[in-house]
Amino acid sequence: MTVEHQLESAIKILKSHGYKYTKKREEILLFLIKENRYVGAIEVFDFMSEKHQGISYDTIYRNLRDFSKMELLEETELMGEKKFRFHCDVSEFHNHSHHHHHFICTSCGATKEINLCPMDFFSEQLPDCQIESHRFEILGKCKKCLKK
Repeated sequence: MTVEHQLESAIKILKSHGYKYTKKREEILLFLIKENRYVGAIEVFDFMSEKHQGISYDTIYRNLRDFSKMELLEETELMGEKKFRFHCDVSEFHNHSHHHHHFICTSCGATKEINLCPMDFFSEQLPDCQIESHRFEILGKCKKCLKK
């Protein structure tokens, strides 16, 4: 899916949830789409501050939180800080049909999809339980960061 299509789909979802389109929201989404990795709110704030003097950190964080609630963003926590990335599978129909997990670089936030789910193993280990949800992440250093 192209950057333009991802952005267009995200804006449609934003509007369908009753949020107004703003150029700043578009810029935040575009930044996250292009970064294609987990970033902290401070990185988004620094990026937006270069273009919009006086924008507040609270405004950035509130938008990131709202985007997460709409499932436009995925969240994780790395070294005590909440990080965000544009959801891998956003479409205007909001159908996250591609089930996968991630390897996340703890240095740069880069991600790689893991197309294997360990839930069959855990389901076997918990036969008398109902698993309602799960999240599986592998943390480490990517090839690029290992070379540094």
